[in-house]
Amino acid sequence: MDLEISLPDQLPVMTLPNVAFFPQALMPLHIFEPRYREMLRDTLATDRLFAVAGLDTDERAPNATLTEPPHRVASVGIIRACQKNDNGTSNLLLQGLCRVEILDIVRENPYRLIRVRALASRPGAAPADNESRRRELARLITMKEKLAPTSSSAIAAFLRNIEDPEAFADIAAFNLCDDPALKQRLLEVLDVNRRMFLFADYLRSQIEAIKMQRKLQGDLPDASVGEN
Repeated sequence: MDLEISLPDQLPVMTLPNVAFFPQALMPLHIFEPRYREMLRDTLATDRLFAVAGLDTDERAPNATLTEPPHRVASVGIIRACQKNDNGTSNLLLQGLCRVEILDIVRENPYRLIRVRALASRPGAAPADNESRRRELARLITMKEKLAPTSSSAIAAFLRNIEDPEAFADIAAFNLCDDPALKQRLLEVLDVNRRMFLFADYLRSQIEAIKMQRKLQGDLPDASVGEN
């Protein structure tokens, strides 16, 4: 970050389904609900910070009785750009700063305010081991993209310029993990080496699934795979 930012103890939060927001990641948001419009106005007038938490749908979770129960671990972001539309909605770009643990919900209205504690990652292994793990993760990302090209190819190319294992793991997980449950788990794992190991294991399973599909499909085009 180009500026040192002091994290307040209390922050507004958006609680969104199937979302795990990561430090370093860039997330576009469309703000249209009245509560979040008010939250945005207040945030822009102060420190431009708010948290994004995933919606916890586990009925066994301690906060399951809440309306829109958040996962315990979320990320705080800073508004890097914001454009207000003529109809009162806004489009913004949020950049992730750090993981936080949600300690308490201070209030619900006019928008949810939470009390948080910053969470710091730990390397989990020697620098050489983490660098090796990062290279392996990069190799798997490239292999998967070659087997099944997607719109994420630009992200895969961008990741080649990132040498820091933690930033690499977080940006890769945010942009390239399609499993919401695993994505939240990766957000909650503070051990960087373990985080990369789990995501690499996921990518290996994805690569093997693609290879198996190709083998079963044979020479049939995608549109005719059901005929095989």
